[in-house]
Amino acid sequence: MAVSDHVDFPTFMEGVKKRNPHQPEFVQAVQEVAEDIFDFMADKEEYHSQQILRRIAEPDRVVSFRVCWEDDAGNIRVQRGWRVQNNNAIGPYKGGIRFHPSVTESVLKFLAFEQTFKNALTGLPMGGGKGGSNFNPKGKSVREIMRFCQSFMTELYRHIGADVDVPAGDIGVGGREIGYMFGQYKRITNEFTGVLTGKGLEWGGSLIRTEATGYGAVYFLANMLATRGMDLVGKTAVISGSGNVATHAAEKIVQLGGKVLTLSDSGGFIHDPDGITQDKIEWVKTHKTHRRGRIEEYVEAFPKATFHAGKTPWGVPCDVALPCATQNELLGEDARTLVANGCIAVSEGANMPTDLDGVHTFKHARLLYAPGKASNAGGVAVSGLEMSQNSARRSWHEDELQQMLKDIMAGIHARCEEYGRQGDYIDYVKGANIAGFKKVADAMLAFGVV
Repeated sequence: MAVSDHVDFPTFMEGVKKRNPHQPEFVQAVQEVAEDIFDFMADKEEYHSQQILRRIAEPDRVVSFRVCWEDDAGNIRVQRGWRVQNNNAIGPYKGGIRFHPSVTESVLKFLAFEQTFKNALTGLPMGGGKGGSNFNPKGKSVREIMRFCQSFMTELYRHIGADVDVPAGDIGVGGREIGYMFGQYKRITNEFTGVLTGKGLEWGGSLIRTEATGYGAVYFLANMLATRGMDLVGKTAVISGSGNVATHAAEKIVQLGGKVLTLSDSGGFIHDPDGITQDKIEWVKTHKTHRRGRIEEYVEAFPKATFHAGKTPWGVPCDVALPCATQNELLGEDARTLVANGCIAVSEGANMPTDLDGVHTFKHARLLYAPGKASNAGGVAVSGLEMSQNSARRSWHEDELQQMLKDIMAGIHARCEEYGRQGDYIDYVKGANIAGFKKVADAMLAFGVV
């Protein structure tokens, strides 16, 4: 068979699985995109002859490295670090750094692949990348975290740059960790450049970056509801997670008139039938961020709430749902429960939190369902704006940034609608996949075979 001949979807996926053995998360991410892209490419010979999807599904490079550090007891510890640079057809690689014991090459490849399309959807000039380590920051002292971050950056610095690859934070990596890594980068290179985003306001950071992912997921949800003449006033919401994305999603839903019923962490979820108000959200932020507490302790502060150990919140009846914790947290059976309980819209705040069975369930039920590459793009959008501010050596005011975030999320919604509308139904998964793919693919065609 000639290289330029069309390959059907099963054959393509068989090749992906063969080339990426023991990498289920990456294969799942590619399959979810390819399911929609193959129909779109059917009559576009140039995408086939230039092997565009095959090339996007093969990272430009995967860098793996050793990270040695010393704990407070004087023991030498060894972790593994990675940076996956998936595609830079439309701009420098851009994507977070994750510190968590679940981090593997497969997880980072899936995140970098998704990031490629997410960044394209924002309309900003950013390629897709992701990085991290299997280092677990939980239980570590501040000094241990500092030493690990410095050691991590001592290797990573040679692979990144303001016009090459601009990492950000992710799970386990917040403003503190970004500060330690930026300090080490500056120390090694003697340069003060916008090489990381999520920085402190005093040294090049952007206002509303902390809120952006959660707020953006709710703005996208509001845009979806508006297509059916609805808004969030009086709507009940079930949210998973209790970190940065979840708490700010809850905050924005409350601001727009909705009622938040749940939050969760790895130990289980809390259900507050009276609603998680702004005061309660502030309690969660303080408890989780500053005290490193568990969500189950919420019921001690607010006795009308209940804690459900080892469970996810998807069985709680609601109008809208926002999975904001981690990948594959919402399974097919959970999706069927949400549909049966009358849920009308799902907006993903996490990356690929719904498994393929769940995705198919939501699409079959014709729910308003937004995949993470569209609905949680607010964070990387503001990261892109931070890059612009760094390049121009200036800062925008909060009201300017809030409006830009709203406009970017509305633009993503419009692009998803353009490619996903099927009569009176909008398939946001298909729309997001095609819109993101087309932008990256057309740039790749312009560059030739590189």
